[in-house]
Amino acid sequence: MSGHRGLRVIPTWLHGQERLYVCRADGGNVAWYDREAARVNVLSEDEREDVLQALGPFLTGPVAVGPPPVPSPADLARLSLHPDDDLAPNRPGEALLIALDRDPGSAHRLRPDPRRRALAAEQAVGEVLDALDGAGWHVLHSIPLPGGDRIHHLAIGPGGLFAVHALQARKQRVHIADPLVTVGRHDPVPLLRHLRTTADRASYALTAEVRPLLALAGPADLRAEAPPRGVRVLQDSDLGSLSRLGGVLKPADAGALHATARDRRTWERV
Repeated sequence: MSGHRGLRVIPTWLHGQERLYVCRADGGNVAWYDREAARVNVLSEDEREDVLQALGPFLTGPVAVGPPPVPSPADLARLSLHPDDDLAPNRPGEALLIALDRDPGSAHRLRPDPRRRALAAEQAVGEVLDALDGAGWHVLHSIPLPGGDRIHHLAIGPGGLFAVHALQARKQRVHIADPLVTVGRHDPVPLLRHLRTTADRASYALTAEVRPLLALAGPADLRAEAPPRGVRVLQDSDLGSLSRLGGVLKPADAGALHATARDRRTWERV
């Protein structure tokens, strides 16, 4: 982040591409730089010079400068949000990354920190989900919910909405007996009940059906006594199959739901 005359430059990712937004001290946006298009979109001609000076260290080669094209719903959503309320820049496992940065834990502990295993799962699943962008999907990561819970990933696209929970199961047997999930030699936990509750909370927040999805990161073996009720279970390597789902949301509807979901305030009362 850098600043000039009270302006801040904030990098974000949109549809897999980096954009640099120029914001005032109060969080209001005045411009954004699209690297791929080599264009600086300035909302106010009066602030053109200040914007270009703030962006100076980031500009690579010649760029076009001017008013933005007719904004897309995603642009409108981004421009209307204070940076602190916008969840779109969250990385997979954002909450765990912050927690580990604040408290890395002892380097001499006998067993690996379970937070790092959980983070690896969220990053692996998030990487596959982010690759769905080209198929018309929008993905948000690490959505905070009241009470300290989180939605690991929210996928919104032609096939509908999915609250995705990433579970580390690398080279371990996973046994599912709804609502219990057992990984390796660990005790069974009623994870599917939790996933359904989380999806219900997301449905309430977005006033649209959100379905739970359990994404297993690298299991050696998966066994289910019966298909779990209302929960899709996929290995991380199979998440790309979501791109073949369709007929639920039109592109404009998916964009509108993504604009609502990326606003932190949407989730404050669920």
